[in-house]
Amino acid sequence: MPIHAVEDLDDAYRATKALLWPIDRSLWLKLAIVAFFVGGPGAGTNGTQVSSPVDGGGPGTPGGPGQLPPLPQIGPEVFAVVAAVIAVALLVGLVLLFVGSVMEFVLIESLRAEDARLGEFWGRRWRQGVRLFGFRFVLSVVVFGAFAVVFGLAFAPLLLGGSEPGISVVSILLLVPVLGVLALVTGLVDGFTTVFVVPIMVLEDRTVLGAWGRLWPTITANPWQFLAYVVASVILNVVVGIAVALAIGIAAVLLLIPFGILGGIGVLLLSVLEPLGIGLLVVAGILFGVSLLVAAAFVQVPAVAYLRYYALLVLGDIESSFDLIPERRAAVRADGGESDEVTGPDDEVEGTDDTDDTDNSDDTDDTDDTDEPTT
Repeated sequence: MPIHAVEDLDDAYRATKALLWPIDRSLWLKLAIVAFFVGGPGAGTNGTQVSSPVDGGGPGTPGGPGQLPPLPQIGPEVFAVVAAVIAVALLVGLVLLFVGSVMEFVLIESLRAEDARLGEFWGRRWRQGVRLFGFRFVLSVVVFGAFAVVFGLAFAPLLLGGSEPGISVVSILLLVPVLGVLALVTGLVDGFTTVFVVPIMVLEDRTVLGAWGRLWPTITANPWQFLAYVVASVILNVVVGIAVALAIGIAAVLLLIPFGILGGIGVLLLSVLEPLGIGLLVVAGILFGVSLLVAAAFVQVPAVAYLRYYALLVLGDIESSFDLIPERRAAVRADGGESDEVTGPDDEVEGTDDTDDTDNSDDTDDTDDTDEPTT
């Protein structure tokens, strides 16, 4: 039985090359906008460190042996500022999550049509994007809610003025594997939703749960194919992520040359015209940051296109009724299987056609015609 996750590696490369080469600046610019919001996979959770008493924990003054140091007093003004910052961060995160959810459909439509018509695809798929946003939001609430509960049980007494954690360190350590399994399962669900369910939603105009209902029998019927994809996808994401990081690093170094010079001029002006020097430093920093974001978006275009083409090819090979790119699949496989043999004969055939058009005869007639002048 062929392993599609292995066979489709080269096909995804040829499909990506056919889409992006030769370079079409308009297409690259539009796909860079999509890649900026879609980006690559990779969400993590921050671990928490828990301090524990060094001895039996007998009575003592706060900060003494067996006791945790007292927490500094935090005024209501600080709490208000922190709450405002958290609220703004959550709002920005929700907006980016919504735009990114719609852009998932724009990306699939762009790969399918081999043309990025952002306005048209957004207008066609934004309602499904809302459904995907809701699905992702629920998954995020489940994961972060679980971690927040454990964190709250552990440290709420300390924040409320207590001297010991709410639950023991041993209990927290026992919960770590459970949280790890939860994060793994939700990560797989989110990943499969992005790369497999979204194409089914596009193909059959379904909801998230409706598309999952279509995908699940295929997963249960072909578990090893999907497991192979998961393993290959993890390796690919690591390799592609390293390549993208190196490319962004090179871009950052190149961008540091002009903006570093501008910042250096600002530093020199600090001793003469301080406001102007500070202004130049701020402008240099902002321009460098924006330029780096733009460069990162362009660098991610081939990476995002390749990974998504790869998933589409695997999905269509496992279940042909889910094939979203049949023409591109046939084209890349015809090129990949015959390119080394077809290129030469094609040139010869064109030459033969020219000869045939002139002489209107087969090879034997050509030989006779060439012999007649000699005779």
